[in-house]
Amino acid sequence: MANKGFALAALLMVPLAACGGKQDAAQQQPQGPPQVGVVTVQPESVTLTTTLPGRTTAFETSEVRPQVNGLITARLFTEGDQVTKGQALYRIDPQPYVAAVANARAALARARAAIASTTALQRRYGELVKINAIARQDYENSITQAQQAQADVAAQSAALRTAQIDLARTTIRAPISGRIGRSVATTGALATAAQTTPLTTIQRLDPIYVDVPQSSADLLRLRQQIASGDLARGGGAARVRLRLEDGSVYPIEGKLQFADVTVDPNTGTQTIRALFPNPRGLLLPGMYVRAELVEGTQDDGILVPQRAVTRDEKGNAVAMIVGPDGKVQPRPLKTSRTIGDNWLVTSGLKAGDKVIVEGGMMLRPGMQVKPMPWNPNAQPAGQQQLQPAAAQAKK
Repeated sequence: MANKGFALAALLMVPLAACGGKQDAAQQQPQGPPQVGVVTVQPESVTLTTTLPGRTTAFETSEVRPQVNGLITARLFTEGDQVTKGQALYRIDPQPYVAAVANARAALARARAAIASTTALQRRYGELVKINAIARQDYENSITQAQQAQADVAAQSAALRTAQIDLARTTIRAPISGRIGRSVATTGALATAAQTTPLTTIQRLDPIYVDVPQSSADLLRLRQQIASGDLARGGGAARVRLRLEDGSVYPIEGKLQFADVTVDPNTGTQTIRALFPNPRGLLLPGMYVRAELVEGTQDDGILVPQRAVTRDEKGNAVAMIVGPDGKVQPRPLKTSRTIGDNWLVTSGLKAGDKVIVEGGMMLRPGMQVKPMPWNPNAQPAGQQQLQPAAAQAKK
């Protein structure tokens, strides 16, 4: 019986040994070149933008001040409302100015009456001097008096006009249309023509300005690129997009108006002013915003994912590419800026180059690899392998 059991065990071990040998042989067989995810470089039209902080500024601002002296008898507007040009805002006591107009009108009547008298005297003296009935000096004096009377009429007419202007100014009107702020003065306050404090302020908010400081060196570079044809700017003025304080995007694009002609010597920046429509009054003066300036379009831009670019010991950008022979090659690059998740490459790559994006951590120059199109939405292969193992461990 013992011999039979030993024989049965030997028969069972033969298939197991055969299976183990097959597995060892399969593991010892050489595998193919490693797969890497690549993107094939193709020039494309790239919109270049710069995001900078800025502040909103009213399109027009008017500080309302009195132009005559007197007590304020009424305020004729509601604070915060929209007012129109010429709308009455305050009323100053007009009684002194009504009296001044009446006085100027009486003085004008008196001057006109003097004209009639001096003109008649000049006419009579003209007849008498012809027959030598009076001295010629008396006749010349009458001419002078008549001219003075005419001058008095002109002066009194101007005085009457001045008095009427002052009377009209007792009603303070809006010089521009816009949103009116709070009133500093109340009914009964004394207003003076020379006061430095405005009674209120009116601001026109549609459209509205956005002032953005930008480096003068960047502006110089932008002008040179446009002049050389490297950048194309359609429609003339650069477009500007706006991001508000809460992170939301303002729905209407603006246009670049001008760049200040003076560079701030302390910061080396120039102020750029953009104009935005503001029909709903969403933008208010003094708001902090982030302006995205659309500088122009580069027709032959080359974009490479940021994860495909590394740095050498000197800090220079380097990308690994798959050569025509299927081997890994390092390629030094020059980049200018980031656009989304990509680098904008200015030199080092050409159309058709295959840049390794995924699977290049353990690669060495000269290694044979198998390039596969890289899908940015696909899950990395390492994670795909780990997930089933983790699920098996949970079971």
